[in-house]
Amino acid sequence: MQWFDVGVNVPSDASTLAPMLQRAVDVGVTQIMLTGTNITISQQAADLAHLYPEQVFSTAGIHPHYAELAPNDFIQKIRTLAKQPQVVAIGECGLDFNRDFSPRDIQLAVFEQQLILACELGLPVFLHERDAFNAQYRLLEKYSKQLNGAVVHCFTGNKEQMQAYLALGFYIGITGWVTDEKRGTDLRDAMAYLPIERLILETDAPYLKPKKLSSDKIVGVKQNEPCYLPVIAKTLAALMDTSIESLATHSKHNTQQLLALG
Repeated sequence: MQWFDVGVNVPSDASTLAPMLQRAVDVGVTQIMLTGTNITISQQAADLAHLYPEQVFSTAGIHPHYAELAPNDFIQKIRTLAKQPQVVAIGECGLDFNRDFSPRDIQLAVFEQQLILACELGLPVFLHERDAFNAQYRLLEKYSKQLNGAVVHCFTGNKEQMQAYLALGFYIGITGWVTDEKRGTDLRDAMAYLPIERLILETDAPYLKPKKLSSDKIVGVKQNEPCYLPVIAKTLAALMDTSIESLATHSKHNTQQLLALG
């Protein structure tokens, strides 16, 4: 089985990437995508991806937390980054009305400009949403027919929200949140209704380490890493009533299809 981890945050120490990739390959995670969250980190993600062609890819965008800090020419900077072959999606972009690190009107404006750019470039979007479903959905619905695909990164919502995103033709990104029996109740219940053709797997490393690792724990790995993607899949296979082999095949195919790879 081979896996693709579509959501990995840029490591603070670039020297840790090579051993992390090796641990991932050891369990069959052969490809990852690094997440750009502002211009600087998007550039770092692209530079790291350039070192590992065919194995590492990246996104370029402005996370809603950093919307207020975005430079005036952020769209031109993202457009320039997106010219690089390893940059395969726009984002992480969206709305976060949970922490409100940036004013909501600025979040909306920065998000919409990135959606317009994604439509212009024909690239998919890597979406972030927390406690902002209605506002985010309205904006996405406006551009959905022009967008060349989207993945709802780290989806933690309920069945109804998931089905609304699916109706727009989007993919659903599932992380270790699904292993949390306390916080992940709505998500776990929704998984029985997720078409396997719309599933994408991700770790959101180094965050959201899967719960109850027990025998799956890897010695020396303290935070979440791509090597734990198969552990997430194990829980998900039971919730979706399918085989882990089928999850591997479909999730990787779905990711490559969304990102126009292979």
